[in-house]
Amino acid sequence: MGEGKGGGQTDAQSKIGFVMTYVELATTTNFSFLRGASHPEELAATAAALGHAGIGIADRNSVAGVVRAHVFARENRETLGAFKVAAGARLVFSDGTPDILAYPSDRAAWGRLCRMLTQANMRAEKGKALLRLDDLLEFHEGLLLIALEGAAVPDALQETTRGRIWLGLTAAYGPYLRRRFGRRLTLARETGLPLIAINDVVMHAPERRELADTLVCIREGVTIDTAGRRLAANAERHLKPAAEMARLFSEAPQAARETAAFLRAIEFSLDQLAYEYPAELREGYASEQEALEAFVAEGARRRWPDGVPKKIQALIAHELKLVAALNYSAYFLTVHDIVRFAKSRGILAQGRGSAANSTICFSLGITEVDPTKHDLLFERFISAERREPPDIDVDFEHERREEVIQYIYRRYGRDRAGLTASVVTYRGRSAARETAKAMGFPEDVQAALSGAIWGRSETARIEESRRLGIDPDEPRLAKALALAQEIAGFPRHLSQHTGGFVITRGRLDEVTPIMPAAMEDRTTVEWDKDDLDALGILKIDVLALGMLTALRKGLDLLASHYGRPLTIAQIPAEEKCVYDMISAADTIGVFQIESRAQ
Repeated sequence: MGEGKGGGQTDAQSKIGFVMTYVELATTTNFSFLRGASHPEELAATAAALGHAGIGIADRNSVAGVVRAHVFARENRETLGAFKVAAGARLVFSDGTPDILAYPSDRAAWGRLCRMLTQANMRAEKGKALLRLDDLLEFHEGLLLIALEGAAVPDALQETTRGRIWLGLTAAYGPYLRRRFGRRLTLARETGLPLIAINDVVMHAPERRELADTLVCIREGVTIDTAGRRLAANAERHLKPAAEMARLFSEAPQAARETAAFLRAIEFSLDQLAYEYPAELREGYASEQEALEAFVAEGARRRWPDGVPKKIQALIAHELKLVAALNYSAYFLTVHDIVRFAKSRGILAQGRGSAANSTICFSLGITEVDPTKHDLLFERFISAERREPPDIDVDFEHERREEVIQYIYRRYGRDRAGLTASVVTYRGRSAARETAKAMGFPEDVQAALSGAIWGRSETARIEESRRLGIDPDEPRLAKALALAQEIAGFPRHLSQHTGGFVITRGRLDEVTPIMPAAMEDRTTVEWDKDDLDALGILKIDVLALGMLTALRKGLDLLASHYGRPLTIAQIPAEEKCVYDMISAADTIGVFQIESRAQ
């Protein structure tokens, strides 16, 4: 780690003859659900503090956690300097092939890694993957591979990836340390494959050992008393100083040195995932901007059939100029295409939020709110100074929203469109219940901890504990509560966002892996909205609103019984009697207010 924080070389470093900068490449975060005991940010911060040149994030058949580490390093660049986060995955096979770390060397290889993981995901039920050696042989090009300890590396893989595959070498404490170390050295000599040092990290610091054991118990459905050999033999699978890694691998110094060389060979960064909107929406026009201007002009003529007022023409021109400068025209075309489909099927749609500030959105039919009647500023929606991407949420009738979702899949294909993920985390109650179960408490105590006790003040918790016959000073109970505090905020699993869609010009499964959702005929990506925002990948929210269903039925009744075919935009507005009812909270049986969005 350079000169090290102590100011000089250790005995091990002097013996080796160089000052080493180590990089941990076998790192599992808590996004390898119930396997990693640290957040990605904790791992990146600790690696940097220990003097490492970087860190590799390789979750289990997944890239779900790497964005958090990447963003941490990017936001702390001034402090961390050249510290580098490498994005990869730990490939865990279903056919007996030993685990392999895979790191893409360039952007094309990242796309192949994502496609390989997608292929494995789509064979299995949600949350699982069926990965085979044949998948890796199909998508291996450009991937830098580290074969972890286990059975010998398959001959076909050695021959295909020669020059891009290493043998992982660990120095894990235990009764068979010397034997395993020697066997790995022998295998390297026999195969000619280079060795690379790893510590197979699952936590940023040894203090997380108890939490790591608890996660094992939760995952395996056992208690801490019956877990036995499922638990780690020691607390050594944590990030260690570069000097300590040099000492551990003093008999194979080239293996430790190889980690920095491996990192230098990786040219790919998540910042290279430039987002591109679908291109087919031009519909014969020379560019997206020209198509947008044509659709807006057509829509404006429908909104103002007696002629578009000059003031509105000026507003439209101003908005289109700003959209062109920020290159957002294709985004508007995408939303317009989805809304146009809904209206062609008689499905009500309404853009919510700041989209209502736009005469473009009003002309395109994305919103039914006329911004010129409310003096709303377009710059609240899109600003050249903020450089923030547009964010249009569109509500559809809740009984028919699925038709819109399936149209998106048909229109763009499942390799180009997917729902955004939602990271479900442990909260206070679920954390308390799970840790109490792992510590061996019976069901009634688990319920008490997750319900009556958790979340109260210290005094109230003690009183309630005694009332329930639980000793608040009992060490195991105190430990369960402490572990619950630690696990709170850890991801439990990936779910699907309520309606956020990512739609790309090229293959979405070359940007991020895609996986099946719990709901039939739906697929999701591995990143949530915060991850996507951090990488500049835009989503479109296709949401369901029960009130729009009620409005549709009401409009149908008006048309059939009173001969008044109205649209949402033609519904009489600013009726004082309506707002009087809302103010008095007296709308039951008349209409429903579901959320602040209404």
